[in-house]
Order: sequence, then structure tokens, then C-alpha cells
Amino acid sequence: MLIVVFAETGLFFGFFLPGDYLLFMAGLLCANGIFDIQITTLILSLIIAGVLGNYAGYWFGYRTGPILFNKNDSLLFKKRYVVMAQQFYDKYGGMALILGRFFPIIRTFAPIFAGVVKVDLRKFTLYNIIGSVAWVVTLCLSGYFLGIKYPTIRNYLQYIILGFFIITTIPLLVAFFKKKHIQHNN
Repeated sequence: MLIVVFAETGLFFGFFLPGDYLLFMAGLLCANGIFDIQITTLILSLIIAGVLGNYAGYWFGYRTGPILFNKNDSLLFKKRYVVMAQQFYDKYGGMALILGRFFPIIRTFAPIFAGVVKVDLRKFTLYNIIGSVAWVVTLCLSGYFLGIKYPTIRNYLQYIILGFFIITTIPLLVAFFKKKHIQHNN
């Protein structure tokens, strides 16, 4: 689980990993005793994995920035992902690192783009820690408290996963269709 969170938040090929529902389900399974770990230990370790993942992404972007913009599309890399992260970053500035944690593709590419544009490391660190804490605590504790309140919810995990997939995909679809609409009108 820690490797998935690290990879999704910092490695450019990690955008397809299931971070949001993984965190939610980890909290839910912790509440039901299926994961034999204290919720505080779970949350702290996931926060650290998220922070370190973003540092890896920042470092990667810092070192390879110009190469990324000249790279051709491949199975794992699409220029549009970097462009989406850039647009999100341009719109929200440093808050992109906090808000971006809640959007799958942005979560992966925002720290890389922050490295590309060489965001001040102290500011990056602040946004990185706040973003990781907000993301992990919100999703893990949501799952945890829901699991405490409704222990039989674990029988509906497939619906929860599907719901998370739909919820996290909607903003990306809206941005995609909005962009297509703008292009069509020009």
C-alpha cells in the first residue's frame, strides 16, 4: 500500500494507480479489524509515503523538465497529462499541490510540474505536507469512521470502488469536454 501511494504521488507512470479508494478502503478495513494495524500508524505511514512520493516527483521534474515537454506520447506517458497538470497548476498555484491530491492524474503530475518550473523547495515542502495530510486523513478517516458506524459495509466494497472511480473521473471528464468544446468553437 505504501509503495502504491508513493508511486502514484511521484512517479509519472503512477497515474493509473488506485490511490483514493485504496486509502478509503484501508481505513474501512482497519476499522473492521481486517487490517491488523492501528489507524494512527496507518495514517502516519501513508502521509510519509505521500510526502516522499511528491519529493520524488519534484526531483524528477526538476532534473528532466525540458525533456518531458519534448517527449513523444507512449503507452504510459501522454503530453496531455503534463499539460493538464500545468493548467491546473497555473490556475491554482501552490494550492495545486494540495487540491491536486484529490484528482488522480493531477496528483501524479503536479509535483513533477512543480519541479519543472522549479518551485521554491520550502514552499513546495509546505504544500506537499499539507496536501498529503489532508488527502490521507480525509480518505482514511472517512473509511474508518464509516466502517465503525456500519461494519457490514465491507460487503459492498465493489460498489464503493466503482463510486470512487466515478467521482474521481467526473472532474477529468468535465475538463476534457470543456476543452473540446472550446476547441470546437474556435
